[in-house]
Amino acid sequence: MKPTHLKAGLVQQSCSADREANIEKSMAGIRRCAQQGAKLVVLQELHTSLYFCDVEDPANFDLAETIPGPSTDTFGALAKELGIVIVTSLFEKRAPGVYHNTAVVLESDGTIAGKYRKMHIPDDPGYYEKFYFTPGDLGFQPLETSVGKLGVLVCWDQWYPEAARLMAMAGADLLIYPTAIGWDPADTKEEQARQREAWITIQRSHAVANGIPVLSVNRIGTEPGGAVFWGSSFAAGCQGEFLQQADTTSETELIVELDFQRSETVRRMWPYFRDRRIDAYEGLTRRLID
Repeated sequence: MKPTHLKAGLVQQSCSADREANIEKSMAGIRRCAQQGAKLVVLQELHTSLYFCDVEDPANFDLAETIPGPSTDTFGALAKELGIVIVTSLFEKRAPGVYHNTAVVLESDGTIAGKYRKMHIPDDPGYYEKFYFTPGDLGFQPLETSVGKLGVLVCWDQWYPEAARLMAMAGADLLIYPTAIGWDPADTKEEQARQREAWITIQRSHAVANGIPVLSVNRIGTEPGGAVFWGSSFAAGCQGEFLQQADTTSETELIVELDFQRSETVRRMWPYFRDRRIDAYEGLTRRLID
C-alpha cells in the first residue's frame, strides 16, 4: 500500500576521477539522509565518475558497467541495510557498441525495482552525449516501488513537457530528475543566471502542469572540461512551490516531506487532465507543423 506521506533525501555532491571515492561520498550522503528518516534517496546523474561527456574519447567507454553489476550490487546492499529505496544514475554497458545513460531504482530489499534509460540525448558544446549514449527504449513508464510510483527521468529529459506528462498519465506519484548541468565560464553572469532560472522554472512547471511533486538533483564543482556545475538541487510541491533548495556550491543533503494527498486536492481544483483536448493533439507526434 502506497504511503500518503514520504520523506525523501537528495544528495548533492562534487565528483572526481576516483570512482571509489565518489561512491563512498554518495553512500555517506545516503546514510545521512536515512538517519534523518528518508525512505527514498536520489543521487545525481552519473555520480560514480566525472562528467566525461565534455569530450569525445573512446577510452571513456571503459567507465561503463553492466546492470546488474558492481554499482547496483553496492547500492542494492545499502538499500537493503537501511531499508530504503535508492535512485542511482549509471553509465550502462548493454552490449558491445550499445551504451545507455540509465537510472536504476533499488528497492528497500536490495533488488532492482526497475530502470529508465535516458530518452532525450543532447549534443552541445561540452555535452557530447550522443557520442556515448544510445537513446532509451524503455519508454516513459513509472517504476513501482514500496514508496510509490516513481517517474524517473534524466537531465536533458527535464526540458520536455511531453516526458513529464506521459509519466504523470501513466500514474507517477512524483517526478525525479538526476541531472548534471552547469555554466560555461565564458558566459556573462547575466546569461548564467538566466540559464539556471530557466532550468528551475521548467521543472517547477512540470509539477504545476501535472499536479505532482518534483525532485531534481544536480552536482556541484568545476571539472576538467571546464563546466561549473551549479548545484541548486531542489524539491517542488505539486503547485510548483519550493519545498527545499540547495545552493550552487555546497555538498549537502536535502530532506523533504512529500504529501501525496495534496495531488488529489490540487487536481480537483485545477483539473488539467479532465480538460485536455486529446482529440486535437495529433500534431504533437510531428517534428513541425507546416
